[in-house]
Amino acid sequence: MKSCLSAIFAFIVIVALIILGNSYFVVNEGQKAIVTRFGAPMGEVREPGLNFKTPFIEDVLYFDTRILKWDGEPNQIPTKEKNYIWIDCTARWRISDPLLYYKKLGNISSAQSKLDDIIDSVVRDCISSNYLVDIVRSDATRDNINIDNETQNIQDIVNTQANNGDEPHKTREEILAEILAKSKPDVQNLGIELMDIQIKRILYTNEVLQKIYNSMIAEREKEAAKYLSEGKGIVEEKQGEIAKELSKIRSEASQKVNEIRGKADADAARIYAEAYSKDPEFYAFYRSLESLEKIANSRNSKLVISTDSDLYKYLKKAKLE
Repeated sequence: MKSCLSAIFAFIVIVALIILGNSYFVVNEGQKAIVTRFGAPMGEVREPGLNFKTPFIEDVLYFDTRILKWDGEPNQIPTKEKNYIWIDCTARWRISDPLLYYKKLGNISSAQSKLDDIIDSVVRDCISSNYLVDIVRSDATRDNINIDNETQNIQDIVNTQANNGDEPHKTREEILAEILAKSKPDVQNLGIELMDIQIKRILYTNEVLQKIYNSMIAEREKEAAKYLSEGKGIVEEKQGEIAKELSKIRSEASQKVNEIRGKADADAARIYAEAYSKDPEFYAFYRSLESLEKIANSRNSKLVISTDSDLYKYLKKAKLE
């Protein structure tokens, strides 16, 4: 009898423990939960901490309330001036109302699919209603700060199409803010809060790329011609300075040569004069020999002298001696 009571008591304790263990659940930080009975939600959303439910007939569904990532598929979209570009977007979202989220969607894959439809549609509408230059430029480029060459080339390509009167233009940040504002109401009805939308990548079609390349080539050629013109001007300036300096050096050198030559001629004349004054006879004889040497060195030349010339006198005297 006593052993039977002990077994019954042990059975009751075990059942009680099972019932108690199935009566409470813990919701972790960064999560929320809802209790369902036969698939239908019961009561309010359960916050992080210790919570209770009816054992066996109620289940618990947990929802991650942290910020989640959405990545869309790249889409080819025409801009306002009919330039086709590839747009690749990403977004950040979180479950704001788990109860509504469960009723409308139920799971993450359904939410991702619904976000694809909503965000892609809004992105397509906003891109097709704005110019290419507005999509690729930011506030800095609009204020002419840190403009990269590619953005400037795109702006040069479409400026004739974009500048339609006084029509206002937007920046990429303003377009993204518009996409976010238009997408939020649709996702709020699903228990989702859309935090942010960004363009990950913009790829240009071959037609747009060719325009960009042609514009970049023309810009580089224009810049190269500018540098070549400036360089040619500097070269001509330097060559002028060199010619001026060379002319100055030659002029100074020529003047100095003339001075030295004049001084040498003066010294030679003075020496000749001194030598002539000391021995006129010897000087006359020396000059005659110089003349004779020049005549002798000439080819096919004949010497005709008179008997009263000094040269004949010296030759006759040398013969007699």
